[in-house]
Amino acid sequence: MSLEDLEFELPKELIAYQPCPKRDHSRLMIAREDATQITQFFNIPHHLRPGDLLVLNNTKVINAKLTLNTAHEKKVTVYLDSKCSKGNWHAFAKPSRLLSVGDELRLAQEPDYKFVVLKKGEGGRIKLAFSSEAGMDIHKMLDLYGQIPLPPYIKKEVTPSDKERYQTVFSKNLGSVAAPTAGLHFTDQLLKNIADKEIEIAFITLHVGSGTFLPIKGSIETHVMHQENGFIEEKDAYLINQARANGRRVVAVGTTVLRTLEYMMHNFGEVKAGSFSTNLFIKPSFEFKIVDLLITNFHLPKSTLLLLVKAFAGENLINNAYQQAITHKMRFFSYGDAMLLYKQKPLT
Repeated sequence: MSLEDLEFELPKELIAYQPCPKRDHSRLMIAREDATQITQFFNIPHHLRPGDLLVLNNTKVINAKLTLNTAHEKKVTVYLDSKCSKGNWHAFAKPSRLLSVGDELRLAQEPDYKFVVLKKGEGGRIKLAFSSEAGMDIHKMLDLYGQIPLPPYIKKEVTPSDKERYQTVFSKNLGSVAAPTAGLHFTDQLLKNIADKEIEIAFITLHVGSGTFLPIKGSIETHVMHQENGFIEEKDAYLINQARANGRRVVAVGTTVLRTLEYMMHNFGEVKAGSFSTNLFIKPSFEFKIVDLLITNFHLPKSTLLLLVKAFAGENLINNAYQQAITHKMRFFSYGDAMLLYKQKPLT
């Protein structure tokens, strides 16, 4: 498969710049080899079975977008990306040309909070150290002065609606700079309806980095996948391992959940509790060991996520599904509609 196989023409009016008025009223495509059906997301329980295990990512998006002042009172927009060693952060800066290693950046509202540029890279990449003379935790500071970092193709001011709708209703553990978007369609009532059907629910945490929006560079073979960090609680690891041991279907809500579970199975043969990091890059011919169904949104061209869904469900099925989604004017990307995919059967 080449990069050209990950391209498609999408009418701009099908890009979802706003969320659906009601979370679970977005549309849902059931994509199978024998038939394709389009319904609404609140009907998802009808397409699952009692005994299935639904696995959700309970990461929470941080207010990772900051407007900071340089020592010369120039404004720089900084997007925190991921936490690294000793409390430092990887980030992106615009315009990065204003910055040099050693520069101090401060909030206009609260100059006691300071970032120091430790390193500069290409494409606006920087490494920052945060300190607070008041001893404030960075997450508390971000809650007060940061903004939700909407996807880069959504060029508008963040609204109160975005602050609510760019989080899942089950978000819990702070750390992501992008939402696990397949989870945005769920409501508390829908989760109750799923549980009432005797479908178990488990959680993992994978903090989504901004690399999720980056296109594949160069070629599929040479692309370097971004690293993401996560955590799984003991009770959830137990539920997932039991479901697999008992031959029950495992339904991943989002590519972040799928990558986490498959990383675990390929590295340990089971899902282990505790902290982990993964840069698993899923491509065609990947052997899926645990996930049977995937709930996911419609992804960007030339993205690792589009490559993942083609590896999972099959290239022909995905190509057909995306074309039907365009024909039926479904909504694409983070605030868009969803699809339910079945793992393709191995060739015999």
